[in-house]
Amino acid sequence: MRRMSTSMDSKELDSRPSLNRDRSFWGMTITQFLGAFNDNLYKQLMLLLAIPVAASASAFQQDQQDIVTIVFSLPFVLFSGFAGYLSDRYSKSRIIFLCKCAEILAMVLGALAFMMYPSTGYTGLLVVLFLMGTQSSFFGPGKYGILPELFRSSDLPRANGIILMTTFLAIIFGTVSAGLLGDFLIEDDRPLADSASRLAIGSIICIGIAIVGTCTSLLIRRIPPAIPNLAFRPSALTMAPETRKALWRDRPLLVAILVSSVFWLVSGIAIQAVNSLGLVQLGVNKTKTSILTAMIGMGIAVGAVLAGRLSRGHASGGVIRIGLWGIIATLVLLSISIPRSNAPSSAAAVEIQSEESQIASNDVAAVQTRYRHLLGFSG
Repeated sequence: MRRMSTSMDSKELDSRPSLNRDRSFWGMTITQFLGAFNDNLYKQLMLLLAIPVAASASAFQQDQQDIVTIVFSLPFVLFSGFAGYLSDRYSKSRIIFLCKCAEILAMVLGALAFMMYPSTGYTGLLVVLFLMGTQSSFFGPGKYGILPELFRSSDLPRANGIILMTTFLAIIFGTVSAGLLGDFLIEDDRPLADSASRLAIGSIICIGIAIVGTCTSLLIRRIPPAIPNLAFRPSALTMAPETRKALWRDRPLLVAILVSSVFWLVSGIAIQAVNSLGLVQLGVNKTKTSILTAMIGMGIAVGAVLAGRLSRGHASGGVIRIGLWGIIATLVLLSISIPRSNAPSSAAAVEIQSEESQIASNDVAAVQTRYRHLLGFSG
């Protein structure tokens, strides 16, 4: 009875509202959703634009999707340590608001980069993408670190689950929306500079989303700094010695981090491969290609739910192994390429291409003569 009363007292002392009635929860969820949506919308627009760039470039410059992915990911490697220090030293709610303001600026620069593509080229877009990655790297530690400070411990599992689910939904919708905008704005028969300039309309949409996300971040209640007197150390730029020692002692945690890193590495490579598969090999439009890419996020979301149910409340190495072998099996299936039996031979393809080019030039007489020769007539 005494233990129960103590528990009751601790609950009564916690005046924070329940999750459903907490406007900070909904503000945090919507803010995170819109930020992830914007990141994936802009990044996928650039990935789709990277493949036409390759078609008009030299063989050495083909397929710049890898450059896009590296440029967006690099700030997370460079700045995440310092961002973690700031999220402890200052109010996380304040940092989240400032990061959303920075997102508005990045989206404005993104629209300008698309408009100025004829003069700045793909380099201008990459600079903006780096700034977006930088903004996201500073947003991340505050976003995840603020959850235990905002919500009651009993509400944390549900809050994490909902925010994770909406994040993957944002990835899916942002990726598919980029395909729809790409088909609407990019015309394959027009110069690449014209298509890139038209994509500024998509960036204007991103500006509006960033403004809405900044407004919803104001719903998050002000949280005092976790460690207001935290001194800066050079190790804050990378990883604190205490963290390294903790990881070295806790081998299961270290292995989990490595496995998670490999998972996201494979995911990043798979997105590029699926984009090329859709646009180049299958020859489908940008919307269908983006839907193919979005299925990766859909699979992750569904797999996360299934893994949670199969684990039955505790970490399960068996479930993880099933997931890893599933990734290997599906990647093997994706890599299989079966040639079509009804595909024309290379000689016939050259012949067809020659005839089409003659028809395009309206050289009717030449076409008639060529067909008579092919049918065996003389004179």
